Amino acid sequence: MIPLPQTAALVAASADSTSAGVADGIAQWAIQVMEALGPIGAGLIVFLENVFPPIPSEVILPLAGFTASQGSFTIAEAILWTTLGSIVGAFVLYGLGRWLGHDRTVWLAARIPFVDPDDIVRTVAWFGRHGKKAVFFGRMLPIFRSLISIPAGIEKMNMLVFGLLTAAGSLIWNSIFVVAGFLLGENWGVVLQYADVLKYVVIAGVAVLVTWWVVRTVQRNRARKRERELDLTR
Repeated sequence: MIPLPQTAALVAASADSTSAGVADGIAQWAIQVMEALGPIGAGLIVFLENVFPPIPSEVILPLAGFTASQGSFTIAEAILWTTLGSIVGAFVLYGLGRWLGHDRTVWLAARIPFVDPDDIVRTVAWFGRHGKKAVFFGRMLPIFRSLISIPAGIEKMNMLVFGLLTAAGSLIWNSIFVVAGFLLGENWGVVLQYADVLKYVVIAGVAVLVTWWVVRTVQRNRARKRERELDLTR
């Protein structure tokens, strides 16, 4: 295992070569937490990332993999604890949405400058139609992966379903970045160069799936309508 000061220095050098000062500062802080608390520290940071979206998972997750590559803990522990952190963080915001409820959320939105309460109503209505897909795929989109938990709570989505979808989406996203950081080792910062590309791939994939679902639904509805018309003419 590389001692803490040397590990922090390696992280700082990697971050400087691929990103600006903010990522550098977060990286040094994160590696110290993970070296001190082990995989639990990785889970704690990911929990905070879910509750406070400005903390970028694209930095934290590769760092967890990098720290695992130094022998601080295993890659399996890194994936397990970061996924648990994602799930617990998601349930905190789910609980917030459930406590607020629909009416209270709209009431609060009406009192926040530049926020249109109608947008909240439309968002909740949209979630009512696409909630399961939104929770699963939303775990792979920055900021959205945290905020999607709130309308899930507002709509009182089944907690077991919410937890399973959150776990599945988070496991996929976390594993990609943790494994990349583990394999790249000291060059973990290379992941940051491709994080945006990966996000666009996910967005494109979601768009394709949503389009397919809409087309399939329209075709099915038309088929049912034709069947009803044929029944009336018989």
